[in-house]
Amino acid sequence: MNAIVAVDNNWAIGCKNSLLVRIPADHKNFRQETTGKVVVLGRKTLETFPQGMPLANRTNIILSTNPDYKVKGAVVVHSREELDEELKKYDSEDIYIIGGESVYRMMLSACDVVHVTKIDHEYEADAYFPDLDQDGEWEITGESEEQTYFDLPYYFVKYERKK
Repeated sequence: MNAIVAVDNNWAIGCKNSLLVRIPADHKNFRQETTGKVVVLGRKTLETFPQGMPLANRTNIILSTNPDYKVKGAVVVHSREELDEELKKYDSEDIYIIGGESVYRMMLSACDVVHVTKIDHEYEADAYFPDLDQDGEWEITGESEEQTYFDLPYYFVKYERKK
């Protein structure tokens, strides 16, 4: 299973239910990685999408504790157990955890690969991804050249769980 995330220097991912910054090349990378795949996300993350709609050309699995929550064009599950059961239907390599913080924290232990866009900046934030650089279970297995968006440097970094 995979996770895909954009983080700042403090592993922050969001503030007030919004991304820290919108980088077109990061969005393009996200689309290339996840199109045709299964994405797992929380309800609050879905609500940040345009019109609060599931992502096109992907199987969207939404995690919400509200038993009455329904989303047209998506599978809604209400617990980790229900999510695990639903995910058995798919090839684990085709599953991407896409946020937010609580879903990342819940599912990181099930992931073998994390695609991280590392943004060389520190933002005001209230949501974070676990710091993989401080976690001995993970190693960097790929890193892009420095990219820039206006004057903002960032890198695409691939982490894999140590075997």
